[in-house]
Amino acid sequence: MLKRRTLLATGAAALTPLALPAAFAQRRKDALVIGLTLEPTGLDPTAKAGAEIAEVVLYTVFETLTKINSDGSVTPLLAERWDISPDLKTYTFKLRQGVKFQNGEPFNAQSVKFSFDRAAAANSTNKDKRTFTNIATQVVDEHTVVLINKEIEPDLLFLLGQASAILVEPKTVDTNATKPVGTGPYRLDSWAKGSGIVLAKWDGWRNASAVQIRKASFRFISEPAAQTTALLSGDVDLFPHASVSRSLPQFENDKRFQIVFNASRGKTILAINNKRKPLDDVRVRRAIAAAIDRKAVIEAAVDGRGIPIGSHYVPGAPGYVDTTGVNPFDIEKAKKLLAEAGVKTPLELDLVLPPPPYARQGGELIAAQLAKIGIVAKIQNVEWAQWISGTYGNKNYDLSLILHVEPFDLVNYTKPEYYWGYQSAKFNELFDKARNAPRPADRLRYLGDAQRLLAEDSANVFLFQPQFITVASRNLRGLWKDAPIFVNDIAALSWA
Repeated sequence: MLKRRTLLATGAAALTPLALPAAFAQRRKDALVIGLTLEPTGLDPTAKAGAEIAEVVLYTVFETLTKINSDGSVTPLLAERWDISPDLKTYTFKLRQGVKFQNGEPFNAQSVKFSFDRAAAANSTNKDKRTFTNIATQVVDEHTVVLINKEIEPDLLFLLGQASAILVEPKTVDTNATKPVGTGPYRLDSWAKGSGIVLAKWDGWRNASAVQIRKASFRFISEPAAQTTALLSGDVDLFPHASVSRSLPQFENDKRFQIVFNASRGKTILAINNKRKPLDDVRVRRAIAAAIDRKAVIEAAVDGRGIPIGSHYVPGAPGYVDTTGVNPFDIEKAKKLLAEAGVKTPLELDLVLPPPPYARQGGELIAAQLAKIGIVAKIQNVEWAQWISGTYGNKNYDLSLILHVEPFDLVNYTKPEYYWGYQSAKFNELFDKARNAPRPADRLRYLGDAQRLLAEDSANVFLFQPQFITVASRNLRGLWKDAPIFVNDIAALSWA
């Protein structure tokens, strides 16, 4: 497993308080500057995929029925409590009373029904639409709502704490992408596209007196060197999952900083467009997988801070099985598989790389590895908005290196319309058995079988589970130890 620890860095190179940069010395104790690698393409997490949206608005502007914590546990948020029926399909939620949206409208059971019915609607673009189409939402009274699931969903309480399950206000829902209105402790103050987003404390929040950070500014910095500079200069107070592995000693030897090594459920994959020829041939996909040395990719992409994976599942997750031996690194095998598939080399394929350093650095190595079996990977570096619209939305790609951060996303392999286009009746059957198994042991066994099938089908090339690095000012309190989801719980932060 990844080593989970928090370091309060010390060392002779640390600056004395008198020598601190002005930004450190003058930062107000009710203000915070957060650095992020990617800028959101919009601020409505129900409209588009992308964890970078949740990093800004989840638990800040928008809230959910449940809340996911750093250790992966689930606790009440807009729901005060709940009861689950013996058949595990009916959930009765008692809602928190006296809650209002930021436009003054009341939050109630009707708000929940509206939000979930909208997520399940035919025109919904919610990335978790399938979850909500399986749910019938019934209003009992103003503060009681019942969710009836068509299937057993063991992870429903966790899913209801994710960004796709935010509760929205009907009158303002159409403008949430640019003018979000939620029930959370912060409201949008400003958004300078390409530069930064500012959230301001909402004094109308039900527990506003407990919120110590009045102003939170997000700055978007994708380059590792620029991230390091912004932190060292004091321009940024907090950088979650920063790309600073190569400059880590600078922070470890500086008293001004604390370093948190975050365990995650993230899966870094080389996504394959299963709908395109010759990638629709399992032998070609297996050849691509066999041509890639995972350990070398981990070194190139994240400076060795990752664990190899062989399927879309990671160590530490319930029911994990080691499938790294299914498609081991084997250049000769890769060449034979291409020949068996009748592929004439050189074979040209597009390799689309989004901005994060793991993609740009790892993508260069992958292209070099594929060249050894006669595949010419033509690298296309794209901005994040282009990746979301072109690769994820329009499926305009052959290969793409990307990190999927959601813990419970095996369900995406049951969606033939999903951007990688994988389709398998056998996988769907295994997934349904796992979801509906009454005994936990059976569920875990089916999950193991599902992982093995994805590995055997080479649905994608499964590369590694990353370890995230958070760098923050030494005096910042309330940081998450681990990162089961990408979120910044700003209301829980404070300055010492």
